[in-house]
Amino acid sequence: MTKTIALANQKGGVGKTTTAINLSAALAGSGKRVLLVDADPQANASSGLGVDIRDLQASIYECLVGSVDPKKAIVKTDVENLYLIPSHIDLVGAEIEMLNLRDREQLLKRVLQQVKSDYDYILIDCSPSLGLITVNALTASDSVIIPVQCEFFALEGIAKLLNTIKIIKSQLNPNLSIMGFVLTMYDNRLRLSNQVLDEVKRHFGDLVFHTVIARNVRLSEAPSHGQTILDYEPKSKGAVAYKALAREVLSR
Repeated sequence: MTKTIALANQKGGVGKTTTAINLSAALAGSGKRVLLVDADPQANASSGLGVDIRDLQASIYECLVGSVDPKKAIVKTDVENLYLIPSHIDLVGAEIEMLNLRDREQLLKRVLQQVKSDYDYILIDCSPSLGLITVNALTASDSVIIPVQCEFFALEGIAKLLNTIKIIKSQLNPNLSIMGFVLTMYDNRLRLSNQVLDEVKRHFGDLVFHTVIARNVRLSEAPSHGQTILDYEPKSKGAVAYKALAREVLSR
């Protein structure tokens, strides 16, 4: 049965897209058929997988507001078993266009239902906001992974996201659950990183993944080459960490 997972945090710069790209690739590397949906107008997940968004025939935008068949928007990436529905800057205006549509919170769910049976996992990279597109992503998902960076104000805004998840669970998607919190940008030399790690574990207990994503230069470089860390530097700490995270996701 297909599992749909949203990666969400309305705070920007927390390693959400990096996690979406590399976790998708690690799941694909374990033999699962994976579809990554780029639901962020910045389209960083698309460019990070080497897709030129200027050459697209269709993106998630056309699927949501133009009723385009999602199969026409799906791009095969260079990673075996990993497919992508890319994003486009046009997605910025989609929320306004969606406001007048019937069941506007269910649009992405309906799009994904057309292709769901072709994949083992569908991952959705959400934009850093709690707007209508993110609400659509959470409504379409079985669970949420929340990346949290090991920096000051790490927990700021999480309460708002948890409240949004609670509302969606009560009104739109009763089956939605939090799969876990993944700590990113960890630096074991910094006392602050360890304090944040302890604080998140104290707050959320077993919901925190054992795998911690450390700060890693190679991890930052990989997207500029249009590659995942597993292809760019397969023996790096970042590649090892995302493979470990994928094993945890598979076990949950």
